[in-house]
Amino acid sequence: MSGRLSAENGGISAEAIDRRLRSEGRLRVEGVPFLATLPVIESTAEALKRSKEEVALRTLCLLFVAAKGEGLEEELAERLLESYELRPHLTPEELAFVLDNSPSQHDRIQFTWKHEAAWTLLWALGFVAQLGKPAQICDVEFAARTMAERTTSEFIEDSVLRPIGDILDQADLIYRYHWAVRNAAMKGQQVPAGLDPGVTEERHHALNWLIGYQEQTWDHVTTDT
Repeated sequence: MSGRLSAENGGISAEAIDRRLRSEGRLRVEGVPFLATLPVIESTAEALKRSKEEVALRTLCLLFVAAKGEGLEEELAERLLESYELRPHLTPEELAFVLDNSPSQHDRIQFTWKHEAAWTLLWALGFVAQLGKPAQICDVEFAARTMAERTTSEFIEDSVLRPIGDILDQADLIYRYHWAVRNAAMKGQQVPAGLDPGVTEERHHALNWLIGYQEQTWDHVTTDT
């Protein structure tokens, strides 16, 4: 269930409606079903404009916890945590995972998926040229290298945050991709157009955080459809 307003409620900006129409046009070309009555998302005026530094630090935290999920050795994890000065920027859930010396396989898998959220933020920061359809997992090696080759300050300095309009375009598109994934699951059908449910979920989470959807903190960001 979405927390957004439908066009029928009035007061919806032409910008938001145009964005929805562009998304629907792309989905139509890709053979992805969509719901014409799915609401529009926030407009440029309504979206939260996060700072480059805030997005960069969140990206580094995600890359770090994803690496821990992959099996990063404890000693190296502790060194990275201190050298990148990430502790103050980790969420409560992330910190609990990082400090757990023997996390469950379930938790490790869940945090390994954060590579996809990090990839989305790497796109927002200009390190990744384009997101493309959420149909395959990201280039984990490239993502890890963007962090490994830089200090925290260098990573922030090298970041170039994309315009909020571009971020909203992707947020609107992923909202509709995610509806298609969930609709197929609900009906017991095959996921359409080769979409990957995990990639779609993580990308939606990251984009909703980027635009400040319902002003939710990272650990509590919802991906309503």
